[in-house]
Amino acid sequence: MTAARAGNGTGNRDVRGRGFPSRVALSAMEGWIDAAAVPLPPRAVALADLAPALAEGAVLAEPVTAPGDWPPADRAARDGVAVASSDTLGAGSYNPVPLPGAVPVAAGEPMPPGTDAVLPVECIQADGPFIEALGSAAPGEGVEGRGEGVRAGTVLLPAGHRLRPQDLGLFAALGIAALPIGARPRVRIVLAGGPRSGPETLGAMLSALVARDGGVVELVGPLPADRAGLAAAYAAPGADLLISAGRTGVGEDDVAPLALADAGELALHGVALRPGDSAALGMAGTVPALLLPGEPMACWTAYELLAGRAVRRLAGRDSALPHPAVVAVTARKLVSEIGCTELYRVRRTVEGMVEPAASPHKPGLAGAVQADGFVLIPAESEGVPVGATVTLRCFDGTSL
Repeated sequence: MTAARAGNGTGNRDVRGRGFPSRVALSAMEGWIDAAAVPLPPRAVALADLAPALAEGAVLAEPVTAPGDWPPADRAARDGVAVASSDTLGAGSYNPVPLPGAVPVAAGEPMPPGTDAVLPVECIQADGPFIEALGSAAPGEGVEGRGEGVRAGTVLLPAGHRLRPQDLGLFAALGIAALPIGARPRVRIVLAGGPRSGPETLGAMLSALVARDGGVVELVGPLPADRAGLAAAYAAPGADLLISAGRTGVGEDDVAPLALADAGELALHGVALRPGDSAALGMAGTVPALLLPGEPMACWTAYELLAGRAVRRLAGRDSALPHPAVVAVTARKLVSEIGCTELYRVRRTVEGMVEPAASPHKPGLAGAVQADGFVLIPAESEGVPVGATVTLRCFDGTSL
C-alpha cells in the first residue's frame, strides 16, 4: 500500500516543505485511539505468582466476586474467653460471677458451641481452676460474625482496579486461586532518524513510560530517515502497538508519516496540541500506530496524551491520565491562544500556588524535570488569569 487512507483529509497530505493545512482536535485523536486500541484478552495468573505483577501495576481485567462468606463462621475478634453473654449478667469487680462454661480463645479462632461473646482478659480472674467474670458482655461483643467482612456474591473489586498487597491477602483467605489480569501489550518503539531526534533520550524516556502503563517494550533503532526502512520496521510482525518517535514534521527528511502510509494507513497527521503538534496516528497492518515528534518535550506530551492512552487501553487499564489531579490557584497568568490545547509545565510556589516552569513553546525536558506537574489549557481558552482555579496534574513523586 503506497497511499494513505485519510480519516478526515489530513492523513494523505505530504506536509514536507508545505506545513499543515489544518490540525485535528485532540478529542478527535482520542476518539480514534479509543476505537482502534481494543483491550487485549486478559491473562489468568495464579495468586501465588502475582507478586511480580503487582510491581508492574497489574489491574483486574474482570470484577472479582466473593465465592463465600468471610469469615465463614462466627469467630473471636480478640483474645479472651468465649462465654454465653447471659452468664455474665451482673458481673463486676465487686461482684465476680463464676463462668463454668468459659473457653479460652485467641483472636481468629471459631466460637465454641453455646457461646456468643468474648470477654477480654482484663475482665476475668482465675480462682483456682475456675474463671470468674469481672464485667458483663453483650451478645456479639468481641465476636466477628459470619459474613461480617464479606457476603457471598459481593463484588469485591471492579474491573480496572490496580491490585494491592492487601487485596491478595483477602483473595487468599477466600480461597480464590487465580485472577484475570489485564494483558501486557507488546509495544514496539521505533526511533526514527539520527542524533537530532535525540534517540538516546527518547528511547530511555519512552521505554519507562510504556512500562509504567503496562506494556512490554521492544526498542528498535535508531534507524535512518529512510522511508522504506521505516515502513519495514513498522510492518514487522510481533507487536500489539507501534510507537515511532522522530521525523514527523515538515522537513524534507520527515518521512515517518509516509512510511506509515506505506506500512498500512496514515489516518490523522497534525494535532491541535502544543507541544506535540506534529503527532500522527494510523495502522501498521492491523496494529494501531502512533507517530510522535522527535523533540523530547513534544514527544513526552504526545505520548502522555495520545500514545499512553493506547497502551493503557490495550492493557485493560483506565485510559485517563495517570497523574493525580488536585485543585490549585495560579500565581501568574498562563498565556494561551484559541484553537490549540496547551500543556503548561508548572511548579508550586512557597504559598502553594502554581506558576509556569516553562512555556508550551519552550523545547527540552529541563522544564518538565523542574516542574511539579502540568496544567492543560483547552483549545477554546485564551489563557488562565492570575488567581484562577486550575486542575494540576502532579508528576510522579510530587507531593500532593
